[in-house]
Amino acid sequence: MTRTAPKYTLETLPEELPIFPLTGVLLLPRGQLPLNIFEPRYIAMVDEAMKSHRLIGMMQTREDGNLYDVGCAGRIVSYHETSDGRYEIVLNGVCRFKIQSELGQRDGFRRVKADWKNFATDLQPMGCLDMDRGKLKELLKSYFAKQDLTCSWEAVDGAGDEKLITSLAMICPFDAKEKQALLETPCCKDRAKLFMTLLEMECKGDCGCRH
Repeated sequence: MTRTAPKYTLETLPEELPIFPLTGVLLLPRGQLPLNIFEPRYIAMVDEAMKSHRLIGMMQTREDGNLYDVGCAGRIVSYHETSDGRYEIVLNGVCRFKIQSELGQRDGFRRVKADWKNFATDLQPMGCLDMDRGKLKELLKSYFAKQDLTCSWEAVDGAGDEKLITSLAMICPFDAKEKQALLETPCCKDRAKLFMTLLEMECKGDCGCRH
């Protein structure tokens, strides 16, 4: 089932969030993330979110198992229960948050008290990011060739700046620390700059790129 998301403000975002820790997976505001939920504790997490605000906090974990300080809350905008008891859901990124404190677990899943105050700009879509799209496309072609990835260049050309950077940052197979750095950039323009820098670092020496 699908529903239209409400218009959030910092005041209407919940104080407490269930957390889905998934290293190597990035959710950004206005990005869409499909998830296959099968562990009992995360089934319980989705059940709780569906009964309340429909928000789940996506976070990465450090090597010691502790959560990074910053995550992104996503609203469940698509939900399907399979015949074998799994949940297939889609999260739409709403707003980043910083952990104020980690709360006790409930039914095996982690929960945090979320601090939203530094991320008000996440609730306002950005327009043009003043990117050099010609350079970006050149870097992407080299990077995708190196990673043996395919891409719809027609979709790249047709996407707006923010949607393009958000989608690419989420799908490119950067390591966990690089994905966390992309998440924690202050704004979309900074994220676009960092994304292009990461591409340059990856393809340097293979395609004549410089950083």
